[in-house]
Amino acid sequence: MPSHRVDNSRSQWYISSIFLIFWLLLFQAIVVPLFNSLPNAKTKDESSKGVFIAQRAMENLYNLTNIGPKVVGSFNNENKTVQYLLNELALIKEQVLDDYFDIEIDHQQVSGSYIHWTMVNMYQGVQNLVVKLSPKNCTSDAYLLVNSHFDSKPTSPSAGGGGQMIATILEVLRVMSTTREIFQNPIVFLLNGAEENPMQGSHGFVTQHKWAKNCKAFLNLDGYGGGGRDLLFQSSPDQSWLVEYYKHNVKHPFATNLAEDILKVYSPDTDYSILTKYGNMSGLNLAQSINSFAYQTRLDNYNIIPSDSVQSIGDNVLSLVRALSNSKELQDIEGHAGGSPVFFDFLGLAVVEYSNYSLVNWTVALATIFLIVLYLFKISRVSNVSTSTVIGYSIPVLILQIFAFYLGWILPIWVAKVFDNCGRSLTYFSSPSLMFGLYVCPSLIGLCLPSILYMPMWRGQQPVSYARVLHLFVLNQALILAILAIYFTCAGYRSTYVIIWTLILFDLQLIINLIIPDVQYSWSGALLLFHSFSFFYVTYLQYTLLKVVTPMMGLLGRSYNPDYYIAVINAMGTILAMGFVIPLVNMFRRPFAVIVYFLVIFLITVILARTPFGFPYRPTTNVERVPYLHIRRTFFNYNGTISKDDSGYLFNFQDRHGPTPLENTVNLTGLVGISADCEKYMMCGYPLFDHHWVNSRMDLMWLPREKPIEPPRVPEVELLSKFVQADNKTIRYNFKINVTDHTSIFIQPYENVNVKNWTFPLKYIEHQSPYHIYFSYGNDNTPLSFFIDFAISNKDIEEPLFEMGVSGHFIGDKGDKISQDFGNSFPDFAAIIDWPTSYQQFIF
Repeated sequence: MPSHRVDNSRSQWYISSIFLIFWLLLFQAIVVPLFNSLPNAKTKDESSKGVFIAQRAMENLYNLTNIGPKVVGSFNNENKTVQYLLNELALIKEQVLDDYFDIEIDHQQVSGSYIHWTMVNMYQGVQNLVVKLSPKNCTSDAYLLVNSHFDSKPTSPSAGGGGQMIATILEVLRVMSTTREIFQNPIVFLLNGAEENPMQGSHGFVTQHKWAKNCKAFLNLDGYGGGGRDLLFQSSPDQSWLVEYYKHNVKHPFATNLAEDILKVYSPDTDYSILTKYGNMSGLNLAQSINSFAYQTRLDNYNIIPSDSVQSIGDNVLSLVRALSNSKELQDIEGHAGGSPVFFDFLGLAVVEYSNYSLVNWTVALATIFLIVLYLFKISRVSNVSTSTVIGYSIPVLILQIFAFYLGWILPIWVAKVFDNCGRSLTYFSSPSLMFGLYVCPSLIGLCLPSILYMPMWRGQQPVSYARVLHLFVLNQALILAILAIYFTCAGYRSTYVIIWTLILFDLQLIINLIIPDVQYSWSGALLLFHSFSFFYVTYLQYTLLKVVTPMMGLLGRSYNPDYYIAVINAMGTILAMGFVIPLVNMFRRPFAVIVYFLVIFLITVILARTPFGFPYRPTTNVERVPYLHIRRTFFNYNGTISKDDSGYLFNFQDRHGPTPLENTVNLTGLVGISADCEKYMMCGYPLFDHHWVNSRMDLMWLPREKPIEPPRVPEVELLSKFVQADNKTIRYNFKINVTDHTSIFIQPYENVNVKNWTFPLKYIEHQSPYHIYFSYGNDNTPLSFFIDFAISNKDIEEPLFEMGVSGHFIGDKGDKISQDFGNSFPDFAAIIDWPTSYQQFIF
């Protein structure tokens, strides 16, 4: 009769539930509190201590947000905000310690242009406020730049955008200029007035300001939310000393260069790219990025910013500015170049940073494989069987573990696909707790299912014991991760550190288990002890990513299923956090009960997701962004007559659901996609606002309106002259347009016609037409004048040569009564972002 001693060595089945709950409690008791840990906000009573005072910063933030939206070219941005900041800077200048510091304030008004993605980004009269704080009698010509912006997107007061960072800079400047603490290198504080436009203020500074050439390194401060700590998510790859200063000086660390690898796929617009590309500077990119559901909407106001969060940001920026302004590296950037640093914080308690990540990764991965081989020899020895026998058992286990890895990854993605097909994507948008049931539980089912199905084979007598075969699943999980680490290292991903540090902790416990006697499940104790630290970090990183990325899922547009991204993050985190420990459910009797637990949770979550609890939007916290334009379109024939004149609303829906959630409230009868028009007209025949609208034009939707829209005015397009040049093959057109503060010009040459020269950056001619000139002005509304030289071949010069579309945007205008009534019909969970637009399309 076969022995059943293995069953006697396994714990009762119900203890498996305690085992699983233990890990959930660890996450809730340690990871979540540390993630949300913030310092207490300091008050003015502590001003004499030379520390950052959140109360003063919050007062500045309150005044800035009370101005309202600050769009480039608006009175709010160019007058109210600029004057408010000048007054604050004047007060700071009055209080500066004249015996210690010199302070200079420069009000820059700048014009320029550059190629940005798929368009010419042209600006005129945008404003920057630039402050230089220098130690008395300073001779250093190496400056530290600290940059943020005060402008905003339409409708947004921008408290969680640039507002909190501008308030932070003002307070840092105030503290440093009134504290008897000398630094070695001057500091330039750039309050730039055109970042959202995009990045025109920083471009104007680095290319034209008198102090720009002396700025050697920078801190770029931006905001994408309203709470939590500021995240260091980007650093110059060849200046590892910058991260070292961050590591040794910030008080509340929050950092990961995993974000840099994500940015290779999703490239956001920030001043960081401008400062590095055009300013040839090295720097750190920090952003407040938690709770960004209200970002760039009317809800992005003062009341969403906790003072404790501002204190955390201020403490970090002040300490970094003090340290970097005293750094010897700043005076010799090239001499200290080198290193591609890996950096991350551990639970907000400390920063880990090192440069030669490739060597570290290879060493750890190969050491893991070597230790696994040694342990296979140990199993062979203690089991009194040949090594080939152990390897024979290990191969099918490896195959099963690869399958488990695959299931742990693919099942959450399958759930995301099914939910999207059923019109239930974004259910977690306002109820993030649903993610556990929808994505984590399927991943856990996939991870443990192969071992649960396989391990019953060891119920009787076997040459290798049940416990040791179970250990093979754990060893093969490490082997898979080691191979993946080698692959991602070869591909150049610095974020491979996440796998590497999981393997380092695994290797430590494996060394211990190689030393101590092997008694059934004795190896599991060291595994659980060391892996708990890996669990803390991986779940902390997973939680961070979900907090940062989830609000972005409301901005991906209609073409992408956002649930895929959330499923992947949850799958990745679950595999790394639980991949080593989930096979241990086989230490308990009836391990299949664990599958039942997870299935029950999954089914309950599915039911909840189909109730109002799973509805993505909430009126004041998790809104659906709905940008649209009120458009009057006029198309002209070559002879100047009108061929088409119509009006309507052009929607650029920001998330997967598009118009569906609005249909019960808003009359959208007649709403159609514009993709068919894109085949008939240049740039689809619509006034696409910027490169984002251009890139998403195939997903835009048009709602015709019977009564014509009357925009505030129609920009006058004046052909000043047209003449054939001496070569008889080139025709020059001179235009003048009394543009609005935001204007897009589209130019499409006909066949056998090419642009030879023009006013705009000449290199842009190499781009495929139609060409897009995005023009905006700040404090200078001089009409735009430009020329274009067209070279013709095999074409009569009296025939039409090109088409030109001119859009005039009136951001901040509410439109006529019909448009206002239409806007008022939207449900309270919709954050509409709208304005009137004029569009004229000409044939010349």
